[in-house]
Amino acid sequence: MPSPVRARNHAIPHGDISLWLGTYVSETPGVECADNCTVRLDLDNEPQPDLVLFKLPAKGGQARISTDDYIEGAPELVVEITGSSRAYDLHQKKGAYRRNGVREYLAWITAEQRLIWWELRDGDYQEIVAQAEGVLKSAVFPGLWLNKQAMLKDDKKAVLATLRQGLESPEHKAFLSVA
Repeated sequence: MPSPVRARNHAIPHGDISLWLGTYVSETPGVECADNCTVRLDLDNEPQPDLVLFKLPAKGGQARISTDDYIEGAPELVVEITGSSRAYDLHQKKGAYRRNGVREYLAWITAEQRLIWWELRDGDYQEIVAQAEGVLKSAVFPGLWLNKQAMLKDDKKAVLATLRQGLESPEHKAFLSVA
């Protein structure tokens, strides 16, 4: 039997992030989202993140799907949903993601009502600072915008409305025109 998963502390937030990323993928050819897939980062690290978002090779992606159907290399974005800031996800796994070049890492710490999105800069993770109205914007995926407070309040309509603004941005339109 797999480990038990709580509804409000994991499964529901997982579904909310899946909805947000799935909507982005539906409007962004050349980008894929995978749920609970093993990622072969290197010979010593094969984590199974809650979600990953990655660019296909034609869009300049750094990860590939192997012949035996695993993700190999670092996806551009990894998402982990965890109950506590003391969790393995925020320490050992985060370090492995950093060392292997995962460019962005989003952690939802459910028991603390916190969402933290980091970007890899100069070999270290730096927290992405929210723009106007608490909107977090990906530097790797143009148009991937997250209304942090709406996500924490389970306001899916507001989350998707903010994402829609990102999908209509000039940056997203430019990304769509790349190969």
